[in-house]
Amino acid sequence: MNFGVDCGMFPLGSCTMKYNPKVSERLGRNRGLINAHPHQPEESVQGLLEILYNLSQMLAEITGTDKVSLAPAAGAQGEFVGALIMRAYIRDKGELETRDEMLVPDSAHGTNPASAAMAGFKVVKVPSNREGQVDIESVKEKVSERTAGMMLTVPNTLGLFERNIIEITRLVHDAGGLMYYDGANMNALLGRVRAGDMGFDIVHINVHKTFSTPHGGGGPGAGPVGVVSKLADYLPIPTVERRSRGYYLNYVLAKSIGRVKGFHGNIGVLLRAYVYISMLGSGGLKKVSEQSVLASNYLLKQLDQNAYSLPYAESTPRKHEFVVSCQPLKDKAGVRTMEIAKSLLDEGVHAPTTYFPLIVDEALMVEPTETEPFENLDQYANILNQTARAALTDPVARLRITNAPNNTAVSKLDEVKASHPATLVLNWRKIPKL
Repeated sequence: MNFGVDCGMFPLGSCTMKYNPKVSERLGRNRGLINAHPHQPEESVQGLLEILYNLSQMLAEITGTDKVSLAPAAGAQGEFVGALIMRAYIRDKGELETRDEMLVPDSAHGTNPASAAMAGFKVVKVPSNREGQVDIESVKEKVSERTAGMMLTVPNTLGLFERNIIEITRLVHDAGGLMYYDGANMNALLGRVRAGDMGFDIVHINVHKTFSTPHGGGGPGAGPVGVVSKLADYLPIPTVERRSRGYYLNYVLAKSIGRVKGFHGNIGVLLRAYVYISMLGSGGLKKVSEQSVLASNYLLKQLDQNAYSLPYAESTPRKHEFVVSCQPLKDKAGVRTMEIAKSLLDEGVHAPTTYFPLIVDEALMVEPTETEPFENLDQYANILNQTARAALTDPVARLRITNAPNNTAVSKLDEVKASHPATLVLNWRKIPKL
């Protein structure tokens, strides 16, 4: 009836659901912290403010930025904050009327174009090339004096590092734009590459992904945003600062975009991230990226390539996640990605992300993370391969797969009806009597 990171692998590509250390949970439930009230006088919560200040310094160092706001409640809100900072910066330069375009790759997370549009920008899609990278020639064509900035995920959603990232950031900067780093895939780069060093001006960090704090079910989350020094005054308020007699909340930033979250952000989530980073240190964080990349490639190599094809740059190792296509299964057996995903539930394991990124037909996006042992990776590969073999060779098993899940409390749903306004029931009072 339920499944979580304590039960087994949650290989949701791009969502990074890793095991949550129990020591972080115990410290996160410290009475002195969970009973703190946001209206308490600052002098009575100096310990908590010190933790938040230190966390902001840690995140600045990890991302290669100069100043960090802990206010945003999620990565998507962090993106929106970044886009608003871009807008405010361009406004102050007197270019708001003419600099109104945001470049976004076709492999981007859907929240990127949504955040850009919500901030008032026109979204300009940049295609991928045959290697699954941002097409550098297209960037050259599309960047112009109308470019406000570019939103980019590195490595991208295919799990590939953008080899031309330095040239891309140069092109955008030369045109007068800013670079925004989507931190969803930072798990692959910890301790090795910093977004700021690649030329990004604004960075969001999903601490509920990268730094192993609980998330799912719609929340809670946290998406701190780091910026280079010229953008520091645009950060949302309050920021946590230090002075000679202690720590305080700074509500006075000359050009701040204002408040984006009630009080001071999701402190319970931020606290757990602080514990995680403090326990691992720089060497431990580097080990995280090393093991996440190893786990991803180990699992990928075990998959049956006749059933799960690898689109784009087949000979290039992936980073922390990979995307395969179930198109061979669809062509040979009429079995689609969603049916493979649902059949995994019958085997007692959680499905990966499906049908994303949109540039891959019948996409299955897998991210095992560094916290899964080889036994779990072996089990997962075996289940995927056995399911594929059954779909290709056994008509009875194929029928069972196309009707999956069969062993769960709720069987296969009509997903069109489930989201259609005529049949969608959002209020229990409207449920017809049986």
